Amino acid sequence: MSEFSKRILAWYEKNARVLPWRGHPDSYAVWVSEIMLQQTRVEAVIPYFERWMRQFPGIAVLAAASEQSVLSAWEGLGYYSRARNLHKAAKMIVAEFNSQLPREIPQLRKLPGIGRYTAAAIASIAFDQDEATLDGNLRRVFSRVFDIATPADSPAGEEILWSLAQKHLPPGCAGDYNQALMDLGASICLPRKPLCLLCPLGELCKSRSAPEIRPVLKPKTKVPHRLKLAAVIIQDDNVLLARRPAKGLLGGLWEFPSAGVDADSPEALVAAIEAEYRLKVSPLTRLTEVRHAYTHFTLTESAWRCELIQKTDGESLQWVPLNELGNYPMGKVDRTIARKIQM
Repeated sequence: MSEFSKRILAWYEKNARVLPWRGHPDSYAVWVSEIMLQQTRVEAVIPYFERWMRQFPGIAVLAAASEQSVLSAWEGLGYYSRARNLHKAAKMIVAEFNSQLPREIPQLRKLPGIGRYTAAAIASIAFDQDEATLDGNLRRVFSRVFDIATPADSPAGEEILWSLAQKHLPPGCAGDYNQALMDLGASICLPRKPLCLLCPLGELCKSRSAPEIRPVLKPKTKVPHRLKLAAVIIQDDNVLLARRPAKGLLGGLWEFPSAGVDADSPEALVAAIEAEYRLKVSPLTRLTEVRHAYTHFTLTESAWRCELIQKTDGESLQWVPLNELGNYPMGKVDRTIARKIQM
């Protein structure tokens, strides 16, 4: 066992975070937590994980659930393809693996939503297999301790860091080793202002004098900004909603009829809604403006209260009672609009 591993395991024994999925007897809990933790902070995940496990306590229950109930349980956590992939994978596990999460890496990686990192995390934490893994926290720790100048988000940098993770993995302790590094990156080896004086790897760290310069990352491209207009159409205490396509951003969620535009004006709204939904509307008043940042773009969406002049029925459109809007899973922007009209 390397000095690196000895130090990180000794630190973890005294400083491990208490998390609801740690020590859980069911490998399903580890899988769910790892999917939820992708690009999401632990603090945000904990209440979602606890509600999820109450609502879908096992793989068979999740597989039998409706997609709408799955998306509703996920609402607010973002990156909704994760929820859809969990649902699809649960159905595969019931059909192909007798409702038991597979233990081996090749089988795990065949499941939707499970890539190299997640498969290794599940195998090591849930099944005690000697598999190293690499998430954002581990990339940062290894980049700093070993002073890796190759961009951590490049293919070459990824392979260097994976190699280091595997090289220092202590046999028989992979689960603790991987979780120790996750905890260290989350609490000590922070992206900004790392707490180097508290780090158990301080004497080994080659970047300790200037930790902020590691990891090296490729230059970010400029994030584009988009403008959308939404039509809020209410008749007899019902509001018209549209369901998004199953694939793509916010797939399967509900939204107010909306479309991208070049200008924020009533005329642009009328033209965009007619082109997108074959709905003729008359804007009455602006209700609210919502700003939101997605991974690859930022958005400003203005919602207008509109009168419906003519509607051509479409499969994606549905009248919904205002008092039942909470039963229809939505992204953050549309949920903000929904709360506005329910006030």
